[in-house]
Amino acid sequence: MSDFNVLDYFFWLLLIIAFVMEAWALIDSLTVPTGAFSAASKQSKKLWMIILIVATVVGAAYAVAPAALGASPIALLLGILPVAAFIGAAVYLADVRPAVGPYKKNNGGRGGSRSGPYGPW
Repeated sequence: MSDFNVLDYFFWLLLIIAFVMEAWALIDSLTVPTGAFSAASKQSKKLWMIILIVATVVGAAYAVAPAALGASPIALLLGILPVAAFIGAAVYLADVRPAVGPYKKNNGGRGGSRSGPYGPW
């Protein structure tokens, strides 16, 4: 890893940022009720979970590869798998997440300061 230059570190940082975004999309999708996807006219939660789990695993593998294998981050970043994983997470975060957002349970399902026992008041 001693032969890395500044540009390699920059592209490695991009791989790490992509992985964090993919993990964020996966964690966010876990908090959405199953019925919210069909109510928002989106693909099923099961399909999105598969897409985001695969994207997160691919992102993790590619983010760790430069350190574990000594691979060039530039070559890794230009591959089809990390790009596809990033696109899957980006589509979820940009299109699906805003559509299913109103159906998410806020405050962990418990009433907060703005809601009574039977809903907001």
